[in-house]
Amino acid sequence: MTPTVLVVEDDARIRSVIRMALDGEGYEVIDVASGEEARRQFAARAIDIVVLDLMLPDINGFDVCRALRQESDVPILILSARSDTHDVVAGLEAGADDYVTKPFAAKELAARMRALLRRLAPGDTRGTTYRFGDVEIAPDAGTVLRGDTEVQLTKTEFRLLCELARNAGIVLSREQLLDRVWGYDYLGDGRLVDAHVRRLRTKIERDASDPQLVVTVRGLGYRMTRP
Repeated sequence: MTPTVLVVEDDARIRSVIRMALDGEGYEVIDVASGEEARRQFAARAIDIVVLDLMLPDINGFDVCRALRQESDVPILILSARSDTHDVVAGLEAGADDYVTKPFAAKELAARMRALLRRLAPGDTRGTTYRFGDVEIAPDAGTVLRGDTEVQLTKTEFRLLCELARNAGIVLSREQLLDRVWGYDYLGDGRLVDAHVRRLRTKIERDASDPQLVVTVRGLGYRMTRP
């Protein structure tokens, strides 16, 4: 099946470059120049992945990202004109799965998108259920329960949690998590992992400021533990 990508970019030149690049990669491209039009197209079409500029003329990209994330767990890749930590982390905290900094090469953008669309099972987990305190993770069913309440995770958050659960007690570096969860080991950086861990903690920890399940091992990475 041909994946459909929604490109949200107000610069017509950049939008044209992205369209040509993704047409060549076999995507069906829907490109819009505003946040409002992005929300309309997202509601009207079956979108497989979103490429979202942060600087839009009407609604800023952070708010668009939050709105789309509330409706769907579709992969969202943000475009940032700056590489400073604040913009990148704020975009990831808003619900994005990955980011690319302008100017970017078309091949890099396509590679990031392929990685996000590659929905590999998180290892051989058939029939396995993981329990950490009151949190239950069922990879086969694609569900996470905290007590009797189902926790709503994005696909990336779910894959990250499953990877940590499968390796409970073992410290996984940011580089290992980038490779295993995002599907590449050279295009991303540690901020991507850190932002998703923070979001994950707000959903599964009793107190995200004092995590007991996903703990930081300073200088090394993250470890899943049983309280």
